[in-house]
Amino acid sequence: MGKDYYAILSVPKTASDDELKKAYRKLALKWHPDRHKDDKEAAEKKFKDISEAYEVLSDKNKRQIYDQFGEEGLKGGAPPGGGAGGFPGGSGFPGGGTFSYSSSGPGGGFSGFHPSNPEDIFAQLFGGMGGHGRGAPFMDVDDDMGGHGGFQSFGFGGPGGAHQRMQASGSRRPQEVTRGLACSLEDLYKGCTKKLKVTRRVRGADGNIATTEKVLHIDIKPGWKAGTKIRFQKEGDDLGNGAQDLVFVIEEKPHPVFKRDGDNLKIEMTLSLDEALCGFKKPVQLLSGKSILINNANSIVKPGQVSRMPNYGMPLSKNPGSHGALVITYKVQFPASLSLGQKEKIHEALTSE
Repeated sequence: MGKDYYAILSVPKTASDDELKKAYRKLALKWHPDRHKDDKEAAEKKFKDISEAYEVLSDKNKRQIYDQFGEEGLKGGAPPGGGAGGFPGGSGFPGGGTFSYSSSGPGGGFSGFHPSNPEDIFAQLFGGMGGHGRGAPFMDVDDDMGGHGGFQSFGFGGPGGAHQRMQASGSRRPQEVTRGLACSLEDLYKGCTKKLKVTRRVRGADGNIATTEKVLHIDIKPGWKAGTKIRFQKEGDDLGNGAQDLVFVIEEKPHPVFKRDGDNLKIEMTLSLDEALCGFKKPVQLLSGKSILINNANSIVKPGQVSRMPNYGMPLSKNPGSHGALVITYKVQFPASLSLGQKEKIHEALTSE
């Protein structure tokens, strides 16, 4: 008999996304193997089941398949309710059936569910918490705000440097220092590790200030957004009032092709008048490195028309395995001029039955 994911998370079958997330957070913290040194093997199994249950139930497609076919059907590759390989209910083209795409990437069919690494799911929902998952020690991530790179150097002390803020409390607390961390859209799509060399000043017992350098590592998770904060506790200057926290805020670099809109990716595609009227095939290179073919065989495309391709947008950092949509806006390029003969042929084509 297959696993009962609802029972594992102790939620009803009508549980909302928020209820699932709340249940997962509570149980994942309770059963994380790092908290069960004496019975780690049993905790690992429990932790794995909790992560698997959340991964399935928090994904609409996987949950639908599980509800219909159970664990065996889910892992055996049972077909989802909608049609495979197309855009059920709204490709952006009249008739729905004339627009297609092909790819080996996400969304190209369901071949059976394989659970993700439980630590990856834990890290994506909790961030890099010291002692858990793969996060660096003392690194906290706040992502509620909307490849391995080379070193970046940061100096945090002195005027004109990073933004510094005194944390409000009943007693004087150390400052936090904030710096922007620029990431390409590819970094935020695929995930990467940033190595940051920071210069730290520490006042000794004799009153002298010593300067040291340290390399910090930040694991950028797929799907992180601009505004995500990564905090390194007590890794900043310590000039006698306690060590500062270092806070890095993700900044998104402009991309020459794609524009991010939440979890979606937007692009513009320019068509000739012939392509808009008679059909076209155009490849699109995705941020993943894969290429998909946009194919419209029969429908007429109007200027400004929009089509959506589910599961080809940005990864959802809090919902592993899921993606937003790729949104394509079409621009139609009209010819600068037509000869009399061309006009007559176009007129004849458009007026003849």
